[in-house]
Amino acid sequence: MTITTARTVAQRKPRRIPILGLGIDAGGTQTRWALASQAGEIVAEGQVGGLSAVQMATKGGQQALRDGFAELAAQVLEVGRPAAVRAGLTGFGSGAAELSDLIGAPVGLSADRVALSTDIEMAYLDVFAPSEGYLVYAGTGSIGGFIGEDGRFERVGGRGGLLDDGGSGYWIAREALRHIWRTEDESPGAWRHSALAREVLEHVGGSEWSHTRRFLYGVDRGEMGRLAMAVAAAAGSDAMALRLLEQAGAELGRLARILVQRFGPRPVALTGRVLQLHPVIEQACRGALPPGIAVQTRISRGHHAAARLAAAAASSKPQPRTAAPVVSAP
Repeated sequence: MTITTARTVAQRKPRRIPILGLGIDAGGTQTRWALASQAGEIVAEGQVGGLSAVQMATKGGQQALRDGFAELAAQVLEVGRPAAVRAGLTGFGSGAAELSDLIGAPVGLSADRVALSTDIEMAYLDVFAPSEGYLVYAGTGSIGGFIGEDGRFERVGGRGGLLDDGGSGYWIAREALRHIWRTEDESPGAWRHSALAREVLEHVGGSEWSHTRRFLYGVDRGEMGRLAMAVAAAAGSDAMALRLLEQAGAELGRLARILVQRFGPRPVALTGRVLQLHPVIEQACRGALPPGIAVQTRISRGHHAAARLAAAAASSKPQPRTAAPVVSAP
């Protein structure tokens, strides 16, 4: 894994590094981290595989989290040991103490040096100050968010792929598979004449129902969400694929429209990898909003916002739980 640092390194000399804050943005497809100085400079960043707070519900999931955060910590400690951590995780809502310990331990920090929130809150603060606007995020899942002047986070959607997550990568994949197999029920072999079906079924491993069933029950949320890329690949020649992407955009527009209805007119920022799949998604999203609402598309760097918040919180002396050595910095 290549770690990006803020400057090119001619040679490394051991020295004590400045106080650093570690920011983590954990999502279903990937988990990004960044280290920030107290001046707010991002000095290094990297990524590991997707991680979710939902994984805390099972022993297998907990072990996957331990492995993932251990990998992340190994990357971080190549640069330096943070004094505090701010982590935004998809699916976060409870179990903060255990999760904080799990995140802090690999970098030598006690749980009280780790602050947790949802990933959408970190993404929001990367784009807006509290009460400035609304954020609609669409990746593996989807959610609309608003942080008021009092710091309270208000959400719309984000209920998971089984219930909703309208417009997300997971939702696009689910709707595509539903269409493909309903069509097969009506006309067996129809997949051969559908660019959408050919792209999607190639991704899942074959045209038999057994291939789709194995895919559905054998992959994680992130892999399911990535199936949306196959839908986008077919959109240039398949009307149904294009229609699904338009419907996804309308679903994301619904999230923003509800926020406007509840809290009043404000600018809307759209972010997440789904917006990069095809231009029609953003167009449909904009079309679902009331007239006069300013809309911008942003690349979310929630891990940057989290790192700066962690650095700001690191003014007091950290209490390491292990005698982790000071690591040479570039």
